[in-house]
Amino acid sequence: MNTKTMSSALISVFSKDGLEPIVKKLKDLNVTIYSTGGTEKFIKDLGIDVTPVEDVTSYPSILGGRVKTLHPKVFGGILNRQSNDGDVAELAEFEIPQIDLVIVDLYPFEKTVASGASHQDIIEKIDIGGISLIRAAAKNYADVTCVSSVEDYSEFLELLEAKHGETSEDDRKRFAAKAFNVSSHYDTAIFNYFNKNHEQAALKISETKGKVLRYGENPHQKGFFFGDFDAMFTKLHGKELSYNNLLDVDAAVNLILEFKNEDPTFAILKHNNACGFAQRKTVHQAYIDALAGDPVSAFGGILISNTEIDKDTAEEIHKLFCEVVIAPSFTDDALEILKGKKNRILLVLHDVELPKTTVRTCLNGALVQERDAKTDALEDLKTVTNSAPTQDELEDLIFASKLCKHTKSNTIVLAKNKQLCASGTGQTSRVDALNQAIHKAKSFNFDLDGAVMASDAFFPFPDCVEIADKAGIKAVIQPGGSIKDELSIKYCNENDVAMVFTGTRHFKH
Repeated sequence: MNTKTMSSALISVFSKDGLEPIVKKLKDLNVTIYSTGGTEKFIKDLGIDVTPVEDVTSYPSILGGRVKTLHPKVFGGILNRQSNDGDVAELAEFEIPQIDLVIVDLYPFEKTVASGASHQDIIEKIDIGGISLIRAAAKNYADVTCVSSVEDYSEFLELLEAKHGETSEDDRKRFAAKAFNVSSHYDTAIFNYFNKNHEQAALKISETKGKVLRYGENPHQKGFFFGDFDAMFTKLHGKELSYNNLLDVDAAVNLILEFKNEDPTFAILKHNNACGFAQRKTVHQAYIDALAGDPVSAFGGILISNTEIDKDTAEEIHKLFCEVVIAPSFTDDALEILKGKKNRILLVLHDVELPKTTVRTCLNGALVQERDAKTDALEDLKTVTNSAPTQDELEDLIFASKLCKHTKSNTIVLAKNKQLCASGTGQTSRVDALNQAIHKAKSFNFDLDGAVMASDAFFPFPDCVEIADKAGIKAVIQPGGSIKDELSIKYCNENDVAMVFTGTRHFKH
């Protein structure tokens, strides 16, 4: 099937890692090697013959190395069609050497951006010659093999050793697909750097790290995860994460980051919502009180802590069937206990910045928005009632507001002493959400006298504050902004309920 035998290769790489055994194998196969700059020196230092590209082009590297390979004698050698008599004749006429193999990697643009380098340093890491060589070689896969990434070196070396320098069209096409994956990802990264403030309404997403999941949300659906999971977590134990696990883990991480560097805080999530949440002086007590919020829903849940999980906490967790436990670290004793269930997934959360935008499919396209990075703080609060919240109530109001932000709308959150009493989640009516929360809190024997209420959006009528007041709640946090705000304020003033406005709505659909 259109088998080709390599007789010549162009090698020009930024990173030399893993290149040595390939170059030595090419030497054994009597392949003529052309190269440039540092790569040329690297090959010479191995004692292997190499022809400088300048000897082919009769033109030196210019502009500080910006132009080395951009020459017809290089690209003609790559792009010629070996089955085309006219191409073959032109190569002979212009003394252009045939090139059967191109090994190139690109300047590390993304790593340079991530390093915090200057704009000028980043611009210098936009590869021109390399990306052009990759595109040319991949386009002409009918005749040329293109190796475009260090990650593909081992596969290519195996191919060389197994087939002694021969490649089939399927081999070359496979490497061409890898090459276009590299080039398209590279250009996407560059565009997104230039468009980081979204001046252009264009959506470009490229994830080269993909994983096939067992299935999607349900067993009859295919599922995939695209992203660098290992950059965010170290997986210490347990089965493979499912599609639903990943959604819950995402919700858990986004929630717990609201409480980063605060007192020990523990969350239990189910179906993307917190069913238990508490902040205490110890992680052990935080877990105990989080579990008390809803020990029924906690079964099969996702657990996350903002601090190290110790032995005492692990012993309590081990009594519960849970899918995933996440923390910044685990003590050795805690790990030994938690590994007692073979399928329990244990993840160490790294300090990684999350994307600044969120993307979801919609109709025949996608919806993109900025991440809700606003966290309500004490300085944002405006007291709108005659009664002002106490200091303890203010702390509970902020606590409840953070929870509310990460709970599905319509939602109401009830909290007391930095513990989630209950929430009403995903209801079509805010009154229904409140009634659900009150009913749930009472079913787990919470005393709501002195509790606070948070709402993700304003109250169009005074019914919610009235229901809350009659349940014992005496402090309320909400965005405000209804044309009928005064009705809720009036009720609160008449019944000695404190209410603050944040000015920020936190819908989560």
